[in-house]
Amino acid sequence: MATHNGSFHQLAQEDLSADVMFDLGMKYSLGRGVERDPREAHKWFNLAAMRGHEKARRYRMELAEELSPEELHDALARARKWLQG
Repeated sequence: MATHNGSFHQLAQEDLSADVMFDLGMKYSLGRGVERDPREAHKWFNLAAMRGHEKARRYRMELAEELSPEELHDALARARKWLQG
């Protein structure tokens, strides 16, 4: 998997399956190998859910309940930005 400056932010859309996106959501949710970031986790769960990953849909909803409105807005903006490339 190609990365840019050690982050997952610049991965090409075609490089990622729903399962890989879900795994990234888990990494950020739990802080495994990366700094824990619930907004980034929500972004990846959201993207995986858009590709039909059912478990990601549930995790995304759970995280959304934990985030403040501002944090949720940021998480959704991150997903939109990633989709736009």
